Amino acid sequence: MSQVDEQGLDYPLPRPAALEPPAEWATLRRECPVARITMPSGDEMSLVTRYADVKQVLSDPRFGRRLSAPDAARITDTESGGVFNNEMATVLPQSGEEHLRWRRLVGKWFTARRMAALRPRIEAMAGGLIDTMVEGGGPADLKTGLAFPLPVWVICDLLGVPDSDRDRFAHWSDCMLNLTRYTEQQMQTAQTEFNAYMAGHIADRRGEPGDDLLSELIVATDAEGRGLSEAELVATGQGLLVAGHETTANMIAKMVAMLLADRRRWERLLADRSLIRTAVEEALRFDTNLGLGMVRYIDQDVEVGDTPVSSGTTVLCDMAAANRDETAFDRADEMDLTRSPNPHLTFGTGAHSCLGQSLARTELQTVLGVLLDRLPSLELAVPAENLERVKGLVVGGLHSLPVRW
Repeated sequence: MSQVDEQGLDYPLPRPAALEPPAEWATLRRECPVARITMPSGDEMSLVTRYADVKQVLSDPRFGRRLSAPDAARITDTESGGVFNNEMATVLPQSGEEHLRWRRLVGKWFTARRMAALRPRIEAMAGGLIDTMVEGGGPADLKTGLAFPLPVWVICDLLGVPDSDRDRFAHWSDCMLNLTRYTEQQMQTAQTEFNAYMAGHIADRRGEPGDDLLSELIVATDAEGRGLSEAELVATGQGLLVAGHETTANMIAKMVAMLLADRRRWERLLADRSLIRTAVEEALRFDTNLGLGMVRYIDQDVEVGDTPVSSGTTVLCDMAAANRDETAFDRADEMDLTRSPNPHLTFGTGAHSCLGQSLARTELQTVLGVLLDRLPSLELAVPAENLERVKGLVVGGLHSLPVRW
């Protein structure tokens, strides 16, 4: 048994800098692939860091999302336990045929054709935001000026909700993604307000349908003529807004930071725009600051790799650590803008892989192309090691991204 396994680790793991991986990752993958960790709640989980093991857990239906089980570990020390245990997570079907039915109904919207049709609008939005940022003069915060508002506008447009409410969405989203930042009362208040808002919006859409995802889902049915319940519609709208606000916004800023941290990467893209697609995929793989990871619960004795895992264990899959596994990726600790194939696990895998990954890829590729065209002289306004991470949430991101041009 390794020293890490004997002592356990407090999670999240500390990082030497915002763009750097925790020092423990390599040791854990090599010596303790299923490690004992203590969450901010004080409860213990098992941390999985190897690529093959993370893929196994996320693909195995025996590892469920029933985090309301009496012996499941809590992530936060709040009563509700955070985003993995809240009402949004429990209303949507988490497994089996009902989960597949929900994914089929919602996934019809995220087709390649629809995503391609969004590109001109995303380009126009990004161009307008960059114009405003440039008019304000540099240095500027790229996260505030571009990375945050762009995905919010896109997801608001898809859902038919006014982007003028984006500050409210940001607060509700942060509360739902709480790790250590908010109290139980703040989380409950945000959930109640968000529920009321989304229920009211869905009622409006029933009366006046629009060309948006929620209007379509209200009337959508499966092959048996069954649609989504009112609660499922509310939870679906909330889930998409939270994902559209936090994850893609943070990823835009992190992607640009990674490319500018070694400006030879930016220069290579300036010289060859055909690398944009593979560069985006490599940024998704190379990101050390994805956030908490995917949480699963097992109600029977199993083995992960060659390590026994007991029934009643809550397992945390660290996709970012798995994406740096040397046994899965050649030169895993190097950022290779030409890497292909690139089977990273950033969007998960299996039945619960990210439903909106095609939208995220479209946004990331489009905004990177616009930035290269409009701000070729872009550079960090502070040393990369001085960038600060977002703390207290289950998602990973940068507090700000100071740039100049």
